[in-house]
Amino acid sequence: MQRCAWCGDDPVYIAYHDQEWGRPEHDDCKLFEMLILEGAQAGLSWITILRKRAGYREAFHHFDPIKVAAMGQDDVERLLQNPAIVRNRLKIQSAIRNAKVFLQMQQQYGSFASWLWAQVEGKPIISRWAQHSDCPASTPLSDHISRELKRAGMNFVGSTVVYAYLQATGVVSDHIHSCFLHPDQIEVKR
Repeated sequence: MQRCAWCGDDPVYIAYHDQEWGRPEHDDCKLFEMLILEGAQAGLSWITILRKRAGYREAFHHFDPIKVAAMGQDDVERLLQNPAIVRNRLKIQSAIRNAKVFLQMQQQYGSFASWLWAQVEGKPIISRWAQHSDCPASTPLSDHISRELKRAGMNFVGSTVVYAYLQATGVVSDHIHSCFLHPDQIEVKR
């Protein structure tokens, strides 16, 4: 069974690749979780964040945007002492700020998922890369979504972070073409 090479043989990476990455996600709570985690990952390796994911779930109220938006300065100070997450003041403050904007977008669009998936007319973009190194770090789509999220008031949503977010949530399917999870490979097996 061939997988995308980036997950290597690490069981945490393999489970994430096989069970989550690139699968179209429409649940707002899950979309919020990935938004926070991708922002936390900026400048770090994704495996670092995956290994701290349980800590993030606990620290950020299982990614309930209402509860995260209600967090204040005392919470920031407490989280800066929490070794189960990345202890970066700007990233912690960003999670709270982004939760507030996320809620505003839910209110405006009915759900964050509605807004996000409207950016691709409701259908995932399917790439057909031969190898992961062919995959871009950002695209005009991630540039556009990044601008819109920043305009709405979010931060830690640069184009590269947003592109990783789009990959993670299945808005863009960047499994290499030979990966058993690429949509073409799944179709052949049917």
